[in-house]
Amino acid sequence: MSKLVLLNKPFGVLSQFTGEAAQRTLAEFVTEKNVYAAGRLDADSEGLLLLTDDGALQHALADPRHKAPKTYYAQVEGSVEAAALQALQAGLDLGDFKTLPCQAEEVAEPAWLWLREPPIRFRKAIPTSWLKIVIREGKNRQVRRMTAKVGLPTLRLVRWSIGQWSLGDLQPGQSRTETVQPPAPDAARVTRRRAR
Repeated sequence: MSKLVLLNKPFGVLSQFTGEAAQRTLAEFVTEKNVYAAGRLDADSEGLLLLTDDGALQHALADPRHKAPKTYYAQVEGSVEAAALQALQAGLDLGDFKTLPCQAEEVAEPAWLWLREPPIRFRKAIPTSWLKIVIREGKNRQVRRMTAKVGLPTLRLVRWSIGQWSLGDLQPGQSRTETVQPPAPDAARVTRRRAR
């Protein structure tokens, strides 16, 4: 069986165990030994980060080819128009790649959400809104780039779930460890092995 750690990564923490002297890292929060992050979450983003001691599971969770859905809640600057939601849902050309179609809807601020330290900076004259976005890929800063492209800059970004795993009641800095079945070998890899 493989070990899977679900961490609610706080704002300002790197998705790695080492950093410069002034940087906060996973070492401050994760006591499990020999686990490594399956994918990344930017330092200025919060929420679910998965770590495992199984290299095959780490690859399966992080590899975009597996298209595990990732659910984000984004607090954005401005009012959400139908055209912006339609553009997000259809897929956007971000210059270096085109995003896949995704789920995007305007929602109320999540009731389970914790206060962020430090709080976001916003302008009093401009309203903020919340979006729930579910993507099946994970390019660098993708959700932030998507919302900016439709004129809704992200002020706060929280990842709620990856595939079947979600934050549940984890507060920032808290984690829980589960034991999971390791992934089955790649069918293509099995075929190649038989052919030798």
